Amino acid sequence: MSAEPALPAPVELPPAMRAALEAAYAQPPRAYHSLAHVDALLRLYHEVAQTDGWAQPAEVYLAILYHDAIYEARRDDNETRSAEMAVEAIDRWLPDAGVDTGRVAALIALTARHGRHAATDFDADAIGDDTRRFLDCDMAILGADAETFDAYDRGIAAEYRHLPRWMFALNRRRFLKALLARARIFLDDGFHARFDAQARHNLRRAVTTKR
Repeated sequence: MSAEPALPAPVELPPAMRAALEAAYAQPPRAYHSLAHVDALLRLYHEVAQTDGWAQPAEVYLAILYHDAIYEARRDDNETRSAEMAVEAIDRWLPDAGVDTGRVAALIALTARHGRHAATDFDADAIGDDTRRFLDCDMAILGADAETFDAYDRGIAAEYRHLPRWMFALNRRRFLKALLARARIFLDDGFHARFDAQARHNLRRAVTTKR
């Protein structure tokens, strides 16, 4: 979390907890799902905190920190394992912080279904708003400027270099086209207004390069 904004965090991580988290993000080396990605989400987290606010700021904050703590492109249980790591870490280092570990784990688990959620999947209340905005923070890279998006796209390709190039291109194009076909890419109205147009522009460009 080297580039974390100089804003107060809702919960302070003990040095040993922070060191263990940083070590987790270093294994294996990642081209995209790294601490730089976490830093980008934290910037959005703090923007929401200063505007709409979070109903459960500590839980969302910790979910952001841990959501990709375990990431191996060859496996399909990264979110489950990351959630388990988060719960274990909170129980070990923050036992008296009053954190709802079940909520942290649930948020992390939801990231396994990016691109398949609908805004109406979550309650129309403050907790549902947290969920929508948390998930949109993780998807906001789609609506980044073209240079940043292209770097993200290359990073994903690098993390899946174990696959034959044609297979990765086919699967990636299928995923991007499915996102484009959705009526809403972003679940929260604010994220939708801010990122949708640029996200669709980026996705159309990316789809045409993966034929």
